[in-house]
Amino acid sequence: MAETKKVKHPSVEERAAKGKGRREKTPVSSHTGWKPASDRPDPVALLEEQNLTREQDLVPVRHGRMLVSPFTFYRGAAKIMATDLKDTPRAGLVSQLCGDAHLSNFGVFASPERTLLFDLNDFDETLPGPFEYDVKRMAASFTIAARNNEYTKEETHDVTLAAVRAYREAMAEFAQMGTLDIWYARLSEEQLMETLELAVATQKGKALKKAAHGMEKVAKQNVAKAHTRDSLQALSKLAERVDGEYRIVSQPPIVIPARELGESFGMSADGIQKAVREQLRSYRATLPDDRRILLERFEVIDVARKVVGVGSVGTRAFIALLQGRDEQDPLFLQVKEATRSVLEDHLPKSRFKQPGERVVQGQRMMQAASDIFLGWTKGVQDNRYLYWRQLRDMKGSAIVEGMKPLGMNFYANACGWTLARAHARSGDPIAIAAYLGKSDKFDVSITDFSERYADQNEKDYQAFADAVRSGRLEAVEGL
Repeated sequence: MAETKKVKHPSVEERAAKGKGRREKTPVSSHTGWKPASDRPDPVALLEEQNLTREQDLVPVRHGRMLVSPFTFYRGAAKIMATDLKDTPRAGLVSQLCGDAHLSNFGVFASPERTLLFDLNDFDETLPGPFEYDVKRMAASFTIAARNNEYTKEETHDVTLAAVRAYREAMAEFAQMGTLDIWYARLSEEQLMETLELAVATQKGKALKKAAHGMEKVAKQNVAKAHTRDSLQALSKLAERVDGEYRIVSQPPIVIPARELGESFGMSADGIQKAVREQLRSYRATLPDDRRILLERFEVIDVARKVVGVGSVGTRAFIALLQGRDEQDPLFLQVKEATRSVLEDHLPKSRFKQPGERVVQGQRMMQAASDIFLGWTKGVQDNRYLYWRQLRDMKGSAIVEGMKPLGMNFYANACGWTLARAHARSGDPIAIAAYLGKSDKFDVSITDFSERYADQNEKDYQAFADAVRSGRLEAVEGL
């Protein structure tokens, strides 16, 4: 008989004392003054190491997307930052980490109850670890994005400070909440819009009011657009009708249907289709019974490789078109390769041997609500692991590059609150809140780290661009 794990239940006072004690060991001011380690690895070499296991024809596409700006480079450089974070101060308070909590990895999507929620939406690197890692990744992303948008130094400082302050203040709120209240906490479309309307109403001065109304208009447009993003809309964008049946449109190198993939994978188109069906059966077994039975009512019609994101480019990613009762009842699933988390290079390895399960279980732990079709499977080839989810289910994300300072401040508050809620679900919000304290010392310290890390990111980006120019790395731009 398996040994039952003994769970400790310290009192509120003991948990708070633990957090305060960690302030003595690792003062919140210790996050100030970051400098790169003297033996810091070559950032370009770290990217080359990652590229070894990626689809070689897509590696130049990844480089091209990262080459756009220091901000897009940062989005693809999670491995570089994980290497830098291993040498930073840690309070020893662990929670489930997103692992790549930059501001573009937050967005809206539909809950199983068809409510639009704002939450983290990328968990490829998820792993338990020091809560500071996610906070620093998020905060630095705001500094880098603000610089990319040509904000003033003061505006950049303020937006970064806002993100960290929102995290600290939200964690203080969660420390006062009941356990189930934390679990059920979420940021819905209605709450987001109410907060936005309040922010607009409180602006003073003609210029600020105009900017606030512009922010509100863009936000409402993005939310309205998310409501239209479903499998029927994907069908109109990604599929065509041939001989009375739908099939995925070929748009190489971004979308390549299975019928054209044979040479790349050493399998015939029929072989790929057969492998996908076998994978689908294996994947269904990872779903709860009610969702497995629901999915069994759909049949696979077509499959294609589809390039996604920035950091994920080159890992294997597919889309599968399924059909329910008829041609007007489609379901698009996304199948993404899961590899080792970049955090596993420096933190204890995941307890899940299957990387796809690591991603799925981490996502379920951190999100307020997760996709009903979230599951995993082993790939056809050795050492290939996958996770599955819906391709489009009212998903939407903010266009960061177009944000004005007022809009990014609002967005920073939403992201900071959301990250704190995600950490409070798996970590100890009482201990973390006690460590963070009531003053702005932690906010200021992390903002200092972010500014210094943004400087380093710019140097890394320049080294990356030089490697492309010299021919060390190949890049294909515009895709």
